[in-house]
Amino acid sequence: MRATAYKQRLVRGQSPSYERLQAHHAKAGNQPCEPQRIHCGWGRLLIGHTYPRAEALATDLLGEQPGQRDIALYVAAPQQVLAYAPQQLFLDPSDTLRLWFSDYRPARRRFRGFSIRPVQTSSDWSAVNCLYVQRGMLPVDVEQLTPREQGGPSYWLAEDARGAVIGSVMGLNHRKAFDDPEGGSSLWCLAVAADCPCPGVGEALVRHLVEHGMSRGLSYLDLSVLHDNQQAKALYRKLGFRPLQTFAIKRRNGINQALFLGPGPDAALNPYARIIVDEAQRRGIEVQVDDAPAGLFTLSHGGRRIRCRESLSDLTSAVSMTLCADKQLTHRAWAQAGLSQPAQQLAAGAPANAEFLARHGRVVVKPVNGEQGQGVAVDLRDAEALERAIMRARQFDARVLLESYHPGHDLRIVVIGYEVVAAAIRHPAMVVGDGLHRIEQLIEAQSRRRAAATAGESRIPLDEETLRTLRDAGYALDSILPAGTRLAVRKTANLHTGGTLEDVTARLHPQLSEAAVCAARALEIPVVGLDLLVESADRPAYVLIEANERVGLANHEPQPTAERFIDLLFPLSRPQG
Repeated sequence: MRATAYKQRLVRGQSPSYERLQAHHAKAGNQPCEPQRIHCGWGRLLIGHTYPRAEALATDLLGEQPGQRDIALYVAAPQQVLAYAPQQLFLDPSDTLRLWFSDYRPARRRFRGFSIRPVQTSSDWSAVNCLYVQRGMLPVDVEQLTPREQGGPSYWLAEDARGAVIGSVMGLNHRKAFDDPEGGSSLWCLAVAADCPCPGVGEALVRHLVEHGMSRGLSYLDLSVLHDNQQAKALYRKLGFRPLQTFAIKRRNGINQALFLGPGPDAALNPYARIIVDEAQRRGIEVQVDDAPAGLFTLSHGGRRIRCRESLSDLTSAVSMTLCADKQLTHRAWAQAGLSQPAQQLAAGAPANAEFLARHGRVVVKPVNGEQGQGVAVDLRDAEALERAIMRARQFDARVLLESYHPGHDLRIVVIGYEVVAAAIRHPAMVVGDGLHRIEQLIEAQSRRRAAATAGESRIPLDEETLRTLRDAGYALDSILPAGTRLAVRKTANLHTGGTLEDVTARLHPQLSEAAVCAARALEIPVVGLDLLVESADRPAYVLIEANERVGLANHEPQPTAERFIDLLFPLSRPQG
């Protein structure tokens, strides 16, 4: 069968078939094609049109191992497969797209700031798996992979100029995997780091697989994308992908239950509430969503009932919450505990404010009662800028604090039950120049990526604080940032204003852990996020900045923040073993 005829059939909506595949093998004098199962490290790809009977495919899907995710693709008659196990299998609500290489057009621009290479070493796999877990995907078990010489997959990574892994993708050569007569290939597990400042990483990884396949004489690239992922679909349409009328089937499990159960009352919860609700449901704890947009829910188990707003629960007293919310009270409580803090005073008249600035040289302005970095200005050095910052801060609270500025890395430590559970260095919003686009365009593009990666929780505001940060660095919004230049566009590292996290839990200095626990005990708060300025995560010097009574647990995956939170609320629900 000629490739042109095969392509025409697919354009009319026909899937690859078992009969056509066997006819190809017979014509070539080969042995009949056996059912093909390719292990990808997170589960198996079952090639549907290599199975002679629907029952055989259903049986293989039912053999999925715990904690893995098998996918049967190119299933021409899914109703026949589902009929054998209708309570255990389901039709995947994803669209399959295909790009014929004859329709492919190379990129008109160069992708700068990163490179793409194969995953090779154990450290590569560790970094890729960390990325996959961060994006809510299953990690790759390298020991389970079908070897490349037996048709197994290839994994590629994108790394930036510092050697950090910022993206990954898996490719499968169908000719090697199951002797595909049309020489196809497919793309799986595309992921880009949520904190990636480099534009075009996802597109570059897709193009890499396309061009790699073309260099091997292959004909097309297939991929599967969730039906409502409009951002990804827009990229694929731009590259020339078109819908392929075929189906995929999966086995029902805890990993994919949202796909077959559909949206429930908790569907509108933000990521900070959902991570807790998911862990509670995993343990059999009853969840009642009280106000999804506000992140309010009630957990019940064994006669115990606790209300939560994200990680703020009934276990946090009103007094402890007040001590966190009012930064003056926080400062006094920590002073009594002997903890290191910046100098602090309330903003008053211009002469008193100027005197505080003269005494400390560099100043931070923040509302007494504020959150998410609103109204905060950092590293102010002249009286005029100080007064403007105070006026902006008063939009969020009539009382405004002045604090001495201390350079260093912004460290967030999560304490649950007076134990350190996670620690991360928070980096301010940053863009990387390409020598072509204005800084304003780079900020808008990075803001869209941050919003997409955080379900809308993180964006870079184009406000006075961003403009001041650019001016201090010698730039304006219409400046062209040189290619490869990294520019911080905010001085605060708050996640809600585009900041990113670098997990440092494993190398946190013991004295920093002790200071964090002491700070939590001084406030008598069982769950808290503490902000410190440090020389380094593995050095003891610190300055405590503030406490957050409603810490975003989802920001610290893969650390077990949600697990420890539910342990605190419901100790008897703790998993055994």
